[in-house]
Amino acid sequence: MSEEAALSILDQSPLWELIFYPREDLFPPLSTPNTLNYLIEVEDGIRIGCRFYKSSLEDPCLLYFHGNGETAGDHDGIAPLYNERGINLFVADYRGYGLSNGTATFTNMIEDAHIIFKVFGKIIEREGYRKTLFVMGRSLGSMPAIELAFHYADRINGLITESGWGNNFRRLWRYLEPSEIEAISDERITFLSKLKMRSIRSPTLIIHGEHDTLVPVQEAEELYQNSAAEDKTILIIPNADHNSLIALGQDQYFQTIETFVKAHS
Repeated sequence: MSEEAALSILDQSPLWELIFYPREDLFPPLSTPNTLNYLIEVEDGIRIGCRFYKSSLEDPCLLYFHGNGETAGDHDGIAPLYNERGINLFVADYRGYGLSNGTATFTNMIEDAHIIFKVFGKIIEREGYRKTLFVMGRSLGSMPAIELAFHYADRINGLITESGWGNNFRRLWRYLEPSEIEAISDERITFLSKLKMRSIRSPTLIIHGEHDTLVPVQEAEELYQNSAAEDKTILIIPNADHNSLIALGQDQYFQTIETFVKAHS
């Protein structure tokens, strides 16, 4: 079985409706000249909405994939916390989210991530940004972020995951047939994120909430244990659940990201 076949299993399973929560959300009017919307064409007639929060041409860039119930426009409030720390933040949506059209599936989420990565690289080059690029994924977004780190190690400076899965939605595998679980767990196809981590040597930062009830902290520990990076860090935010990491540990969260990015820029 191929990785494409494993993705197809998820696309055709009940996991699709449990994981994806598409939400149209027109971006609010641009509030500063340093915030810009992009529509990236991933196939004929299908465009993905992205929002670029700029700090400086001299600062490193962070390509960010968000969680399942979020949109790029939701990050207007949090983006300044990245910019203040000298990080340009580029947030990408999925099909059907925000300004994007089309329908989200596991397959096109992964395939689209490759196109978004390449287009963003061209944006950085064309506009004269420092060629220092990190990828980050939160929750669902950890899957495309790890996918990119797996394939483009020579083009990124580091990988960051937050509230991410090592075993690709393991808590929901009860909705799969035993044969399907066996297929997606096959270590020969390197489908699970924790298996990809075994080949990712880029500097890695893993962030998770201590009491995450949606994605147990053990998933972060498996990502860390399987990481092939010599320089790897795991940050567990005390008492935090899946959606309260920043509320309970904002200073620690952003200071750790800033330190990591500066160390590898």
